[in-house]
Amino acid sequence: MSKDKFIAYDLGTGGIKASLFDARGASLAETFRQYDTYFPMDRFMEQKPMDWWDGVCRATRRLLEESGCPAEDIACAALSGHSLVAVPIDRDGALLSGQVPIWCDMRASDQVSSFFKELSYEFWYKTTGNGDPAETYTIFKLMWLKEHQPDLFHRIHKILGSKDFVNYKLTGSVCTDPSYASGFGVFHLLNWDYEDRFFEAAGISREIFPPIRPSDEIIGYVTAEAAGECGLCQGTPVACGAVDNTCMALGARGLEEGTVYTSLGSSSWIAVTSRKPVIDVSSRPFVFAHAEKGYYTSAVSIFSAGNSFRWIRDHLMKDYAGDTDTYDVMNRMAKAVPPGSHGVLFNPTLAGGSAQEPSPNLCGGFMGLTLGNTREDLVRASMEGVAMALRRTLDILKRQVEIQGDMLLCGGGSKSAVWRRIFADIYHMPVLKTNIDQDAASLGAAALAANACGLWDGYGMIPSLHRKEDHLLPDEETNAYYEKLLPIYEEWTQCLSRLGDRMAGLR
Repeated sequence: MSKDKFIAYDLGTGGIKASLFDARGASLAETFRQYDTYFPMDRFMEQKPMDWWDGVCRATRRLLEESGCPAEDIACAALSGHSLVAVPIDRDGALLSGQVPIWCDMRASDQVSSFFKELSYEFWYKTTGNGDPAETYTIFKLMWLKEHQPDLFHRIHKILGSKDFVNYKLTGSVCTDPSYASGFGVFHLLNWDYEDRFFEAAGISREIFPPIRPSDEIIGYVTAEAAGECGLCQGTPVACGAVDNTCMALGARGLEEGTVYTSLGSSSWIAVTSRKPVIDVSSRPFVFAHAEKGYYTSAVSIFSAGNSFRWIRDHLMKDYAGDTDTYDVMNRMAKAVPPGSHGVLFNPTLAGGSAQEPSPNLCGGFMGLTLGNTREDLVRASMEGVAMALRRTLDILKRQVEIQGDMLLCGGGSKSAVWRRIFADIYHMPVLKTNIDQDAASLGAAALAANACGLWDGYGMIPSLHRKEDHLLPDEETNAYYEKLLPIYEEWTQCLSRLGDRMAGLR
């Protein structure tokens, strides 16, 4: 038996992907398990931590069975996890809440107002780099819990992030890493540690936050109980892992200064790796600590990308519901429509505005519809709308940091050749797709596992694992047309934001 393989888990918003890698970083097999998100009230978005654990167990067993890999060959496991989550456990390690708010939950607006009476927003943002809407960050979720569920809150021994909860179920170890901690709303980016002034302003004890350990450190070993549930061997090492943004940045380009990628998944962001965090109070890029101390991944985002495209599929393509290749049909439709979608624009903001957009109350919509437009126009417009929304955020990032080279597309949307062409023409920069595409976060987690158990020494080999599959230069004529559309899109977005604010006042 040779312990020369790794399991990497990508714990995303839509489900858990378990991937098997060999010692060279090659992906051997993968499997996916979906889980649900719950919306009990307006601005509430929750998931069940035990669904994550059940997904990990089921995915692991299926992965090992279908790949034929003996569990004894697994040298280490590591997780990438979606951010800004607060999972409460008591002193006995029992889960205190069956459902917890996830990254996009926005319920804590009153707590945000209270916090910034104690400290200035500018000081907090410049220290933490937490540029998403403040309501989404963990410390404010805990303030809400303290106010609205005090009995539960006072039973909390520790709170854990998404991947940290799974690590706890695997090993019994209670900890987090710098990248996940940097999304708690209480992390000092430059000091690489918690900042006591934020706990004081929030009225939350520092003691309930987990200790911070390096992303590529072994934090424990699979327990007998966990082995019985998930199929890994008892004693399998588990690395601390990292937040999804950091794992994706690591898997996308390693630790190379100035490299940039677009993650095109349910939500979408553009991120750059650098030794200096990109901080700007007016545009508020969000920053996470990277996998290695002294590096950061700074990003701008939209909350709806693939999920808006999925909404188009579910509501405009119902006659193809029995067709497993509905997205292929949509791609063919989009390809048959010229740039500009015969005058139709689409704003993809179906899940509220990000910090880089004019208002959290920004809502999506179509503009320019006439009796002559077709469903095909709407499908292409939806793809162009996502790219235009991201181009807005890319321009914000470019004003703060020098971006050179290709834009690497990662995530499910990168599989679409039509979408890649649209991105190249709207971004006005070369777009690269590699074999990694949806596996960037998984590769990042696998690299953490490989370093944790000593089979790798650093992350220098990651770029060599990318094999070019498509490289598109922008078409100058098409870009010139899009450049004329973009100011119209921008003005319309501002109008939608103002109207969204008025509508929110009527709720």
